[in-house]
Amino acid sequence: MANTPQAKKRARQNEKRFAVNKARRSRIRTFLRTVEEAIESGDKEVAAAALRAAQPELMRGVTKGIFHKNTASRKVSRLAARVKSLG
Repeated sequence: MANTPQAKKRARQNEKRFAVNKARRSRIRTFLRTVEEAIESGDKEVAAAALRAAQPELMRGVTKGIFHKNTASRKVSRLAARVKSLG
């Protein structure tokens, strides 16, 4: 347990950051889920629109430190390839 005032403050700050990061991560996963569902439904236009909506959210997660840049790029790339392959 934190003993010094600064350590106690850092613990409080960490709890706040954890809550914010958790909410952001959840929001991004929701966007990714909508893309996945659109791909599974087979509708290319809906899937492409969902991907266009999810892309900035993923990259915002990178700038906020939620995801690594390469992780987000990999996810976007794989989803884009799956959307493109829809007939």
